[in-house]
Amino acid sequence: MDGVHATISSSATRALISRSRLADAAAAALASGGGIADLRGDAYGHGIDLVAAAVLDAGARAVLVDSPAEVERLMSRGRAAVCAGAADIDSTVLYGLGGVRAPMRLVGRVMSTKMLREGDAVSYGYTYRAPTARRVALVTGGYAQGIVRSLGNRAAVELGGVLRPVVGRVAMDVCMVDLGEEDDAAVGDQVTFFGGCGAAAGLLGTWSRITGLGAGELITVAGRHAVREQED
Repeated sequence: MDGVHATISSSATRALISRSRLADAAAAALASGGGIADLRGDAYGHGIDLVAAAVLDAGARAVLVDSPAEVERLMSRGRAAVCAGAADIDSTVLYGLGGVRAPMRLVGRVMSTKMLREGDAVSYGYTYRAPTARRVALVTGGYAQGIVRSLGNRAAVELGGVLRPVVGRVAMDVCMVDLGEEDDAAVGDQVTFFGGCGAAAGLLGTWSRITGLGAGELITVAGRHAVREQED
């Protein structure tokens, strides 16, 4: 690749779970009614232990999980859990599925950058061609990590504090981001796919509209295929 600055090897995305936002969301969900929280699907990709602690500390009676083994493990830690029946705490509020102060922030990293000439194409099938000379970034995160293929040429990510379009087809472990005619990015710069408090805060709803998938489905897949970390 002409003009590549450098590369890093890992294609992993990271799901950063904010403890403070999760605590606020758990309190708000309990305030809206109900006593049993839905933690199936590994707590919608957030991790059972973290969410169970938050929602039970907020006053929930129990959490609903997928299996008797998970019930036994949580009960051994003093956490009330069931694997039958229905949850009645609003998961939309608990997991921030409306995109407002969602606990999960999904991030990747810039692996490399490349200058394109006018007319140059990127990714499989050449569905994107540069309208003018511009730089693009190769970013960790592809459809194997829950960055759905239909997001290519239709979605954006947050990089350098602003939204930048995803261009070309999303590949298995990476995607391409248009940096524009003059901007650049450094290898290792963080890219936010959705969540946080910046320009990407509401992008989960955009993903849902583009893909036709529910916000809960999207965060579950993304969270379960990412390296999960906690933040404040």
